[in-house]
Amino acid sequence: MMRQTVTVILAGGRGSRLEPLTRDRAKPAVPIGGAYRIIDFVLSNCLNSGMRRLLLLTQYKAQSLDRHINVAWRNYFCRELGEFIDVVPPQQRIDDNWYQGTADAVYQNIYAIEREAPEYVLILAGDHLYKMNYESMVNFHHRKGADVTVGALRVRRDEARQFGVMQVDTDNRLVEFQEKPENPRPTLDDPDVCLASMGIYVFNTRFLFERLCDDATQHDSAHDFGKNIIPGAIEDSQVFAFPFVDENHKREAYWRDVGTLDAYYEANMDLVGVDPQLNLYDRQWPIRSFQPQLPPPKFVFGSEGRSTRRGEALDSIVCQGAIISGGCVRRSVIGAGCRINSYAQVEDSILFDDVNVGRHSRIRRAIIDKGVHIPPETEIGYDLAMDRARGLTITDSGLVVIARGEMIAPPVNGNRANDPTSSLTS
Repeated sequence: MMRQTVTVILAGGRGSRLEPLTRDRAKPAVPIGGAYRIIDFVLSNCLNSGMRRLLLLTQYKAQSLDRHINVAWRNYFCRELGEFIDVVPPQQRIDDNWYQGTADAVYQNIYAIEREAPEYVLILAGDHLYKMNYESMVNFHHRKGADVTVGALRVRRDEARQFGVMQVDTDNRLVEFQEKPENPRPTLDDPDVCLASMGIYVFNTRFLFERLCDDATQHDSAHDFGKNIIPGAIEDSQVFAFPFVDENHKREAYWRDVGTLDAYYEANMDLVGVDPQLNLYDRQWPIRSFQPQLPPPKFVFGSEGRSTRRGEALDSIVCQGAIISGGCVRRSVIGAGCRINSYAQVEDSILFDDVNVGRHSRIRRAIIDKGVHIPPETEIGYDLAMDRARGLTITDSGLVVIARGEMIAPPVNGNRANDPTSSLTS
């Protein structure tokens, strides 16, 4: 069944709500959990599910994503065995427009799908965090004799406005689909729960092509699966909902759209907990990525007494090549190659790769992008008015975000000549 399936991953999202993290990269390429990119979760699901014919559709700021696919994922697929992961940029073979919607993105790449002659097409979003066996969904689609199957997630009714909301009969056949309704209808068994679309679809290939070609002629269409293709198919076709089965195996099903800075921050902070909702240490369903050839993380200086210079990290993730050189890290994610110098404090923060935090600096509730240098004796996240004056992004919850390439000026009155520890090297 898997050999008869081509997987199309929509990875071209602009990710404007994640600015400035998406200033230089597409949303699926944003780092998460220190060692991963967002796209790694859906690609790991594909690999673990036996999906080995993948088309990755890109659009905005795709260079970082393309590079990551090349270094992290090419070796898992053997072209001689009919396996591949192809990054497909917009080719404008049909018209001169960028992708107008999710359905239009697939429509403009019909030729790439048709060349593989699949019986089924699995369509995925490349910017969600979850663990799922797609093989089970394809088999369900086949058993039901469906034209299209939609991945279904149970969500609280107060959260359902951001989803497509479905109603199903006793056989899981769709009888109604509302795209982001103001007053979502709950399930029959629980008035506080709705059945939401995960943006995951399995189509019979011929049926998909017919619907996409018809939709392309509709000038008033948004050319979107949730707004147009699925609601139209319910009226005259076999459309089923596949209940999400979480391979994460926790008490509650884990699915996250880290579409805002605060949601992204909370997803990372969950990972440093004692028992995080998302299990990254599961060898039965591993999440893979590119692991750079760097030395292991190092913690140096352990002095006691007056100087209190101690390299330590508590309740944190610390990646390869990082050096905690006499600084203190608490409840944070520290990327590869970072350096936390003496007497510096990093709390409740996310540091991307190669961030350098100067001596005596203090960082709190911040996201710092790749390669940023924090000068000695600088405070970030303690005085939001000062951070705002620096031109930094600050969310409504008070989270400070420093973009890649941002230059942080050293403090004007940063002289610590009278500090008895100031002569110590980092």
